Amino acid sequence: MKPSLRAGLVAALCLAAGGAVAQSEAKNVAVKSDWTIFAESEPKQCWVVSAPKKTVNTKDGKVVAVRRGDIYMFVSFWPNNSKLGEVSFLGGYPFAEGSTVTLTVGDAKFELFTDGEVAWAATPEDDRRIATAMKRGVEAVVAGRSSRGTRTSDTFSLIGFTAAYDDAMARCGS
Repeated sequence: MKPSLRAGLVAALCLAAGGAVAQSEAKNVAVKSDWTIFAESEPKQCWVVSAPKKTVNTKDGKVVAVRRGDIYMFVSFWPNNSKLGEVSFLGGYPFAEGSTVTLTVGDAKFELFTDGEVAWAATPEDDRRIATAMKRGVEAVVAGRSSRGTRTSDTFSLIGFTAAYDDAMARCGS
């Protein structure tokens, strides 16, 4: 996983869970319906984050109960790295080696590559296309496969996404 992404995810996850983050100034700066905005001043970084509204886990076509860690969708803004609007997904489990994750928003489908428990778009152009679809959509569904063969489907509300994205871009877009 990219070091900057891992640091940002860890900071945002700790804050989302209400914990303190050592050696980090990241903080929850706003909530826009189902999306929360986190920002850090040094280095300048922002994230918009949401947890799924619905999660379904299946194995061999049957719904199963499984233990998963934190599940979040992120859009990150890293102005020092010229990365603005980087889409990522934390699945709460290690993805199957070499697998991809499918992100569906309305009729639009996107493929995210995986590394450990995180998936993200391959290019900045893909990030922009995904963000555009998310701004127009009502919900996003992320489907993946764990290293144990469990198939997962996580549904995220997109209510507040546009406002959260625009807020983060205003804070960290340059």
